[in-house]
Amino acid sequence: MESSTATKGTHTQTFPVTGMTCAACASSVETILSFTDGVKSASVNFANNTVQVEYEEGITPQALNDALQDVGYGLIISDKSIQESVEEEQERHYQEVKKQTIGAAILTIPVFVLGMFFMDWTPGRWISLVLTIPVLFYFGKHFFINAWKQAKNRKANMDTLVALSTGIAFLFSAFNTIFPQFLIQQGMEPHVYFEAATVIITFISFGKLLEEKAKSSTSSSLKKLIGLKPKTLTRIGDEKNEEIPIEEVQLGDRILVKPGEKIPVDGKVISGSSFVDESMISGEPIPVQKETGEKLFAGTINQQGSLQMQATAVGASTILAQIIQRVQEAQGSKAPVQKLVDKIAGIFVPTVILISISTFAIWMMVGSENGLTHALLASIAVLVIACPCALGLATPTAVMVGMGKGAENNILIRDAESLELAQKIDTIILDKTGTITEGKPRVEDVLWNQDLNKVEIQRFSRILLGIESKSEHPLAKAISLDLEKQDLQPLSPTGFESFSGKGVVASIDQDSFFVGNQKLLEENSVEIPKPFQPFAREKAKDGKTLVYFAKKGQALALFTISDQIKTGSKEAIQSLQNSGIEVHMLTGDQEIAAQYIAKEAGIKHIKAGVLPSEKGDYVKELQKQDRIVAMVGDGINDSEALALADVSIAMGHGSDIAMDVAKITLITSDLRKIPQAINLSKLTVRGIKQNLFWAFIYNVIGIPIAAGILYPINGFLLDPMIAGAAMAFSSVSVVSNSLLLKRKRI
Repeated sequence: MESSTATKGTHTQTFPVTGMTCAACASSVETILSFTDGVKSASVNFANNTVQVEYEEGITPQALNDALQDVGYGLIISDKSIQESVEEEQERHYQEVKKQTIGAAILTIPVFVLGMFFMDWTPGRWISLVLTIPVLFYFGKHFFINAWKQAKNRKANMDTLVALSTGIAFLFSAFNTIFPQFLIQQGMEPHVYFEAATVIITFISFGKLLEEKAKSSTSSSLKKLIGLKPKTLTRIGDEKNEEIPIEEVQLGDRILVKPGEKIPVDGKVISGSSFVDESMISGEPIPVQKETGEKLFAGTINQQGSLQMQATAVGASTILAQIIQRVQEAQGSKAPVQKLVDKIAGIFVPTVILISISTFAIWMMVGSENGLTHALLASIAVLVIACPCALGLATPTAVMVGMGKGAENNILIRDAESLELAQKIDTIILDKTGTITEGKPRVEDVLWNQDLNKVEIQRFSRILLGIESKSEHPLAKAISLDLEKQDLQPLSPTGFESFSGKGVVASIDQDSFFVGNQKLLEENSVEIPKPFQPFAREKAKDGKTLVYFAKKGQALALFTISDQIKTGSKEAIQSLQNSGIEVHMLTGDQEIAAQYIAKEAGIKHIKAGVLPSEKGDYVKELQKQDRIVAMVGDGINDSEALALADVSIAMGHGSDIAMDVAKITLITSDLRKIPQAINLSKLTVRGIKQNLFWAFIYNVIGIPIAAGILYPINGFLLDPMIAGAAMAFSSVSVVSNSLLLKRKRI
């Protein structure tokens, strides 16, 4: 457990919570703890199933747990970390729901067969009765428990409807099985509806299983972020160096970081020079040169030389720890949107109950000698025809088909809520590197010294290829890839030396060659030709990276390297803007490069040089303006913004963490898939609304008939069996309508 002293005499501690199944549960837990003696405050994070409690010293965690257990909830009090405890609880709950679903399905199959094909076989009714009891009151008991919790809060949702309809159907069927003569003496057939009750429980349990499966994987992104932190580090001592656990490092400690190692904590360079991969922070692929006095960040990777650093931030104070914390907070800060079905059920359930009671009362008052029987049958028929099978299927069937349609088009959708919300997007934030652009430096232009002939250019190209093939630097790789297109045979250098922040010096045939920046050439007395100078100034203005190639005393070529805009990015951005969506671009890159890419892509709203936390703040600022914001990114530095956005979209080639946090992943990393995803959302939501229409049209027509509105006119009284058939037909209509989505183009 994570615990810290908030103020004198109080503790602030975070506990995993058990038993929460909805936003109402979260609110109940928060309220109960807040009103417990000795508790200063309580804040529930429903997404993570945790609660942070500030309580006085005299109160024990067990006392808090006891207060919650009285109403069906509980706290996990353990020596394990919160992350471990939450994961264990999620896995335990998933396995429990899985067991409930499988158990209910196994028993439902024979009940369904007996009810549909052997309905007149008397022993079959007794068999169904025996098999239905464990389906409802063991495997499906959570529906009744949750319905009771909702009732105590004066609320109603799908669980209420499930518990009510299945419970009534079971009691009526059990009565007709045990006392069949009661209806027979009234001249009526004692029908049973065990199959309806069990099928409802099994179908909706299966939906909850899929939901729990999705929830159990939400913590993987945090696990991967936490995995970026090295577990040990090398502390420099007065007499010798020692390897210590990262938890033992103190502010001011001197640390040795070898080539290839992760920077363990935030700090500054006190000795040495190297290139550090900071793509985790900035999103930019080109390593940053670090020399004495430069800042270093935990989780970034030292690529070349050894560095000695001094720790300036450790533990929860590091940039990486703050990213982890902010992602965790962001995932929990979005209160779950109450599903449309629950909203409808909140009105529909009380209405149905009222109609059913009114039907019973009216029949008792105006009924004939069979008034009690008619009242009972009519009120039960009302409840049966209002059974939530079609209502329960309306959203998940459309979403399931929508997700399948997305997968066919290289759009992976993990979250039904995002699929439903995407159609409302009015603002999209795009990361630059790897999202709009390819994220891989490429040679854009080459200017060779005009004094060279074709033969000389080819020989020098082979020499340059040989030199750059020896380097792992992204800029060297870009030049190598460009030269390899010419099918050249490289000339390997006999000598090779790298100079951090400048470039490399190599020897071939007793000649010295230089590949690097202008500073390297100046230090080796290589004059830059006049034709190169205006070309270099123009490209530098556009944010291009310049790499010179020279031999002793002579500049041979100038390469300009940049990150290219992806095929389709400009088209996708134009399509989004044409549909009324405002497009923003955020990047950790410099202002000049950002302005150039924005101009090329046709984006008006940009912000450059942003840190990961600033991306998250940017999302929040737009949301404060009542905008529905989508974030599209591919890196660790985008993870907080992705978690905060209303709709989060990751590029398929990006980091695992970005893809874990995001709810939609574009497998091909083609931005043109975003307008397709939005159109898919529109079609799916339209399908859901149509499904809800079909789910309710039978109720609108059927409930008055079930209540007996036609009886005074033509003596027709709806049999509960026919009511059950109407309910089943509405379910077929819903499924059929959902399947039509498969034929539509996005």
